[in-house]
Amino acid sequence: MATLKIIAGTVYGNAQHVAEQVEENLAEQGVDCSLESDPSVADFTDADALLIITSTTGQGDVPPNLEFAFSDLKDESPMLTGKPFAVAALGDSSYGESFCGAGKQFQELLTELQGNAVADMLEVDAIETLEPEKDVVEWVNTIKDKLLS
Repeated sequence: MATLKIIAGTVYGNAQHVAEQVEENLAEQGVDCSLESDPSVADFTDADALLIITSTTGQGDVPPNLEFAFSDLKDESPMLTGKPFAVAALGDSSYGESFCGAGKQFQELLTELQGNAVADMLEVDAIETLEPEKDVVEWVNTIKDKLLS
């Protein structure tokens, strides 16, 4: 079975909590997965599949704990040819154009690097959702077979 890397991008810990819940849920189902909160490019290239769970900061920016990895991925441009990935973006729609900006940036970058998006990016709006972990866990359960095939 494929190894899934869960990459968590967080500012205040909410996305980290969501990622931990996803990891726990998948592990209970026997999925080989690991959670990275301070990833390197190797975490992206070495994984069989990628799940990005990220909040957004500032004006649609990538959280500080993912800035270096995101920048290095852009600079090094390692081809992720056909690597399955999915992105869950946590945001607040009151921020308008920057809503889920970090997730959108990751979706775009991983697509540019020839990764295979197995699902449309999930946008979780803090205005509508008090427990984002429930929405993300449910979504991951519906796409996990595509991620791990």
